[in-house]
This record gives sequence, structure tokens and C-alpha cells, in this order.
Amino acid sequence: MSTWLRTLYFTRAGFSLIWVALAFTVGAASPVIGGVLLVLYPAWDALANAVDAKRSGGAAKNQPQTINAVVSAVTTVAMAIAVGRGMPAVFVVFGAWAVLSGLLQLGTAVKRWKSFGAQWAMALSGAQSALAGAFFVKQAGGPAPMLQNLAGYAAVGALYFLISASVLAYRARTTPATNTSQQAGS
Repeated sequence: MSTWLRTLYFTRAGFSLIWVALAFTVGAASPVIGGVLLVLYPAWDALANAVDAKRSGGAAKNQPQTINAVVSAVTTVAMAIAVGRGMPAVFVVFGAWAVLSGLLQLGTAVKRWKSFGAQWAMALSGAQSALAGAFFVKQAGGPAPMLQNLAGYAAVGALYFLISASVLAYRARTTPATNTSQQAGS
């Protein structure tokens, strides 16, 4: 499973980096594309969590990821509505989602820590996501929240995924074959 997890983390980092680049370029220039990006971000998270839960032993065995997939799917719909109501509504929806998904990611990281290690960055990411989400909700009432504020959040998330994937890759190269086969079976 560590190979699968490493691939997932690298993929999530890559998606987030592309999303951030698009948010700062075409998303900033076009409200329509910016709106599409805002809906796409939680939709991607829903898909990634659903696939992760399935590949990691199924929905029943991986409740935090399964719940996170559902929360992100609901957020995708809420975001589609919020985009039409303006950036303050977007920040409330995005912030509430960041809090919930961050806490669920923290739960997943703690659960995985025993089997795979290398989850400190994911735990930190989950905690940071929850704090940032609360800040986004507060920021919604302030002056002109912008897509680029949310892109910064996604960039930090990409960094956490990249760190976790890199640590797993390093451990796979430096761990003796007997330990790797034991980890793969857990």
C-alpha cells in the first residue's frame, strides 16, 4: 500500500500545483474560469478520497476518507451555488469545507501513522487546513476576498502532499526488502 499511497500523494501534489498556477493566471483574469476552478477543487478532493478509501481496503475500513469524499462532494454542489453569489459566499463554503476536510485528513493521518509513518506532514496539513478554514470564514466578511487567497491554501496543501510522498519514496528506497513487504501487507 505504501506504493499506492506515494503515488496518490504525488498525484494530489501535482493536481494542486496545476490548480494553483491556473488560479493565479487564467482564474484571476476570468471570473468564469475562476468559478470553474473553485468547483473543480472540492470535486477533485471527493474523487481522490473516494479512490483512496477504495484502494486502502474499502469504505467501511476507511471511514475518515469515505466521509471526506462525501463532504467534498456536497461541498462541490455548495460551491457551484456559492460561486453565483460572490466571493464572500465562496469563502464561507470553502472555509467550512477546509475545517471539516482538514479534521478528517488529520484523522486519516493519525490512523495511517502506525502502519506507514511519514504521516506527520499529513497530520500537520489537516490541522493547518482546519485553522485556515476558520480564517477563511472570518475573512468572508472582510474586504474583497479573492481566489488567490484560496490558491495560497492549495499551494501549502500541495507542499504537504509532496513532502509525504517524498518521505515515503525515500523510505521505500532505504528500507530493507523484508520491512517493505511487511508494510505492504498491513
